[in-house]
Amino acid sequence: MLTRRRQIRVGILVLGMALWLPTLAQAESARWNVDPEHSTIEFRVAHMVVSKTSGRFMDYTGFIEMDADAGTVKAIEATIKAASVNTNHEKRDAHLRSPDFFDVEKYPTITYRMKSYSKTEDGYQAVGDLTLHGVTKEILLDGHFNGVAKDPWGNTRAGFSAEGKVNRKDFGMVWNKALDNGGLVVGKQVYIKLDIECIKAKQ
Repeated sequence: MLTRRRQIRVGILVLGMALWLPTLAQAESARWNVDPEHSTIEFRVAHMVVSKTSGRFMDYTGFIEMDADAGTVKAIEATIKAASVNTNHEKRDAHLRSPDFFDVEKYPTITYRMKSYSKTEDGYQAVGDLTLHGVTKEILLDGHFNGVAKDPWGNTRAGFSAEGKVNRKDFGMVWNKALDNGGLVVGKQVYIKLDIECIKAKQ
């Protein structure tokens, strides 16, 4: 037979497990789908050395699998329609869709898949594979988790922001023209800025 003291210890252990297990169940990861109506995927690149041109993609889907309470991320994936590039200039956008740049007829999508995720003092870092113009390269994104909120319609939303950069020549996008001052029309470094809002998928 159990002694009185041992019975008390067993009772405390059982009670502790009863309280702990629901917490574990609540801490499971969930899928959060990107809401494109409240998100932006922007880029910026040097133009003629003296200024920068910016644009964005208008058509994309994606999701994040994460535990918002623990701040852990298991997966991030996104697919962008390359033809949705928009720099607010019709002629330039047509050139960007051509074989000189995105070649959207041959490479209609741009994809991203996270490979690793880590927390930093200022936020987080995500390393993932970006497939662009038929080439796949690792890129690093530095970001922030902006929190979770309920909207008036009962949805749970989460916000993220992130920045990174890529060398377009690494992806085979090499078109350029020389300027009289020795510079080039288009810079090689492309800066990426993401503001993403996600909706938690309902079980």
